[in-house]
Order: sequence, then C-alpha cells, then structure tokens
Amino acid sequence: MRLDVSAFGGIIFGVVALIGGFVLEGGRAGALLQGTAALIVFGGTIGATAVSFSMKDLRQVPSLFRMGLTRSTFDPVQLIEQLVRYTDIARRQQPLALEPEIALANDPFLEKGLQLIVDNADPTFMRQMLETDIYAQSSQQRMGASIFEAAGGYAPTMGIVGTIMGLVHVLGELTGNPNALAAAIGLAFIATLYGVSSANLLWLPLASNLKNKAKHGTLMRQIALEGLLSIQQGMAPSMLRDKLMSFIRPSGGPGGGNGSLGVDGEVQVS
Repeated sequence: MRLDVSAFGGIIFGVVALIGGFVLEGGRAGALLQGTAALIVFGGTIGATAVSFSMKDLRQVPSLFRMGLTRSTFDPVQLIEQLVRYTDIARRQQPLALEPEIALANDPFLEKGLQLIVDNADPTFMRQMLETDIYAQSSQQRMGASIFEAAGGYAPTMGIVGTIMGLVHVLGELTGNPNALAAAIGLAFIATLYGVSSANLLWLPLASNLKNKAKHGTLMRQIALEGLLSIQQGMAPSMLRDKLMSFIRPSGGPGGGNGSLGVDGEVQVS
C-alpha cells in the first residue's frame, strides 16, 4: 500500500487553509495553539466514542487510520483478466490445474474460491461461503467508518463544552484586566474551533474515505465471486470477460447513467 495523496494531502491542505486565512486576517498562528482546549475536545471525543463501541471495535482504530491514509489496489480490469486466465487454464486442462495458482493469488478471497474449485465444491455451497465472506468483510468496514462518524458527531459538541467551560472561567475573573479578559474570551472559543475543524477535516472525511474503499472492495469481491462461479461452470474466457465487464461498464437505461472505468481503474458514474 502507498500513501493516499488525496486523503493525506486534503487534510494538510485544509489545516493550512484555515490557519492561512486566520493569519491573513491579522491573527497570529500561535494564538490557535491551546493545550487545554485540545485536551477537552480530543479527550472528550475519544471518551464519548469509547463509550459507544466495544474494545474489540476500538482496537481496529490504528489500522483504520492506516487504511484511510493509504491507497489500496483497486483495478477491476486486472482482476477480470486474472479470472479470464483462470478459466482458460481450467478449460484447456482441468480445474485441478488451478491448484498452483492458489499460492500466487495474493488475495485471501481468491485463494478461498480457487481452493473450493479445486476441491470440486458444490456450487450452491461455494456461493454461500463466498457471499458470507463478502458480508463479513463489508460489515467490518462499515463498523470502522461508523467509529469515525461517531467521533465526528461528538467533536463539535465537545468544542462547545470546552468553550462554555472557558467562559465560566472568564466570567469568574470579571474584575481583572479588561485586555486580559478579552484575550481569555478569545481562547475560550478555540475549543469550538478545534471541535468543528477536527470533525470536518479529520473524522468525517476519514469515515467517507473508508466507506468508499469498502464499496470498491465489495465490488472487487462481487466480480471475483461471479468469476469463480463461472469458472467452475466451465464458461468460455470471452463470455466470462463480457459478463464481468458489465459490473464496471453497465449498459445505460431509461433514467440511468453509463458506468465507465476511470484512468486509475476506479468506477466512475455519470
């Protein structure tokens, strides 16, 4: 996996744009650094999110961060050509000839499907097993996205809580220096800035990123599922290619769009 430039760069660009706009308006970048506000917002967000999920779910957070900030391979055309090669081997020789391909598949889903073909598994049983695998993977990825969505919901509220706490402190010091009072009020609102900014630049975008990657992964596994079942049925390579290409280049219909494959191998719908 490589760094996802769009995800990582988008977060950095957003932070720089906010700070840059503040500085252009005459503010000092250092004024945005407030340790207690960060503690209240990020600590409160983490605590509230932890209450919402089990420890088993929360242990996935580090790997979910890595997944959100790295680019995963998504090339359905390459997968289709790989499946076409498998069916050509199976037709020219026999399904058992696919056994050496299992170790070379580099994909647990393909490995499982090829093993079932080699073992001459019942087609209905094979479909049930692979569909269960797709459902389990999809559910796990949706759970990961929901963790970041929950954090994105709690963060602005924690920002407001931090601001209220800061204002309570400020109001208790009304007899102090007016200049210091004005600065303290400004610092109190930093918590709201942290809460809203982290929700809309970090937590919610990461959730959307994971959802999109989950959709791509599900599409790849659906293509693999239909391809593997067709290989077991002895479908001709040309027919298999046409069948699987319909997943990424569907025919347009009334009121519908035409699917097309993007330059990076991603499905684009217009």
